[in-house]
Amino acid sequence: MRVDGLANEVGWSRKRLWSRFRSQLGITPKRAARLVRFDHAAHLLAAGHAAAGVAESGYVDQPHRHREVKAFAGLTPTAVAVAPWLAIDDVAWPVDPTRPRDSARR
Repeated sequence: MRVDGLANEVGWSRKRLWSRFRSQLGITPKRAARLVRFDHAAHLLAAGHAAAGVAESGYVDQPHRHREVKAFAGLTPTAVAVAPWLAIDDVAWPVDPTRPRDSARR
């Protein structure tokens, strides 16, 4: 959802939404949207999806996703997929049983 659409939905002006968002969360709505999109991409990568196939995470294209992941994590999407800090349990990040998992992530 775009920021203007969110502002309209809550009945505020765009300026008021940005002001309230920043005062409550310390970041702008745009930054929050970027973080959510990154989190979704990291989730898909950690679940075993190929870096090239993470198009459904909300990015326009692969270079866009690559730049954003690199900006947030300091790593490429492929490196994020096997990063030790993403060695998370299967309850929080269920694994798709049809996709092979890299043994380095276990």
